[in-house]
Amino acid sequence: MRLLSRAPARLPEPPAEGDVLAEADAVVVTIGGKRLLDGVSLRVHAGEVLALVGPNGAGKSTLLSVLAGDLAPSAGTVSIHGRPAPSWSTVDLARRRAVLPQHNPVSFPFDVLAVVEMGRAPWEGTPAEDDDERAVAAALADTELTAFATRTYPTLSGGEQARTALARVLAQSASLLLLDEPTAALDLRHQEQVLALARARASEGAGVLVVLHDLGLAAAHADRIAVLAAGGLVEAGPPEDVCRAELLSGVYQHPVEVISHPRTGKPIVLPYR
Repeated sequence: MRLLSRAPARLPEPPAEGDVLAEADAVVVTIGGKRLLDGVSLRVHAGEVLALVGPNGAGKSTLLSVLAGDLAPSAGTVSIHGRPAPSWSTVDLARRRAVLPQHNPVSFPFDVLAVVEMGRAPWEGTPAEDDDERAVAAALADTELTAFATRTYPTLSGGEQARTALARVLAQSASLLLLDEPTAALDLRHQEQVLALARARASEGAGVLVVLHDLGLAAAHADRIAVLAAGGLVEAGPPEDVCRAELLSGVYQHPVEVISHPRTGKPIVLPYR
């Protein structure tokens, strides 16, 4: 059974390092009379991991949805791979960006292999379809799920379900990955694994936007950090520039202290106690 109708096999070209893969320009989102984003401008570049951080309700998931082309802004513009987001067809968009939402419900008792194979649907009927088996096997291996392939999704733990959803996104082989809190349900080892996978994809030329609550993970793994608060972009830049005690204390409305890791020199952000 075909999941998507056959489309002309016009496959996206691999981006060059530094290409802008997604851009929000002066984006405003207002829903139900509440302004969720207020004039935010942000770019995601090929070859980078960009961490999006901020307190609850800052607008992080809303901005990710806008950059994915899933949510139309009330004002401002959004482009994906150099074209206005609305100009892409659903299948062409899916060949260029993969989205991991916060919640990944699966209503039917699909096994893990079937869920991950869903990530290959955009490539059906194209020459890239020949890579399905390899891409799925690699995604399962990268997320340590090969032995879980025949397990049904509802029987998995929360962390195993989260890794299965991530494997589906990896199998999609898009050059823009948008990951919304991919570490939330994971233990320490798998949190590090997810960020290492993001780093590896960026090293291969992809652009990765990842929403994180753990500022230590963001500082350790991201090339840039963008800080949101109350729907606005407070600052964006390298971790060593953004992770300042004064800035973060104000954003999170709780005093923090920032120290340098004794081996890597990366910022470590701790609540002041």
